[in-house]
Amino acid sequence: MTSGYGVFAQYYDALTENVAYAKRADALCRLIAKWEQPDMPDRILLDLACGTGALSEEFARRDWDVIGIDSSEEMLSEALDKKYDSGLPIQYLKQDMRRLDLFGCISVTVCALDSLNHLPQLPDVRRTMERVNLFSNAGALFLFDLNTEYKHRCVLAEQCFAFDLPEAFCVWQNHCEDRAPDYPVQIRLDFFEQLADGRYRRSTEEFSEHIWQPEQIEALLHETGFTLLEVLDGDTYSAPVPETQRLLYIARASGGQQLPD
Repeated sequence: MTSGYGVFAQYYDALTENVAYAKRADALCRLIAKWEQPDMPDRILLDLACGTGALSEEFARRDWDVIGIDSSEEMLSEALDKKYDSGLPIQYLKQDMRRLDLFGCISVTVCALDSLNHLPQLPDVRRTMERVNLFSNAGALFLFDLNTEYKHRCVLAEQCFAFDLPEAFCVWQNHCEDRAPDYPVQIRLDFFEQLADGRYRRSTEEFSEHIWQPEQIEALLHETGFTLLEVLDGDTYSAPVPETQRLLYIARASGGQQLPD
């Protein structure tokens, strides 16, 4: 059993076929065009927690200079395989988002598919926001989404999902702990891969997600130098409703925020 995204990386794209990355990239680009400042010096986009690079590839096809960052070597290996096949000029870096370190400033940061929910504590979210602002041009945009409390407690909690993948069978189990304030969802994935002799090899990974309340996120954005521009349903891109499962935040950076000692 592992705790992380090692084996998960191998099957991540198959498990997220429903994401429709091209449509998601189109929607995010429309929102960027709506809010971006015309005098932004470069078209440099940071894909924070880029995973296997599926969204990075879509942004690169839309003429963005893309930097993809992830802490998982296995996820980045999958991303580099995509880059080798597509030939797109994406730069990938292995970094923890809480310790983001770039050589220059960026115009847009995107952190998609509830990556910030995976951070273990709210101060980790704050540190990530501080680092993003530090390496943002003044007026740069930060777009990120978060799974909502409704999704954690009413959709994921105590549910078991089965996926019959081309190369393995996956059982995805969720358990929501009734522990305020973040009500963590413990996630366990069991992958059953058939071997040449007909037997099955099981690989298991575990990780967790945490609920960050909208008022917490809005306060952190303000404290770390961002101006919140808009909050949308992250799947429909319309106004949120009580059953919204993913919130998309769009914020503007002050740029070069001074970090505390």
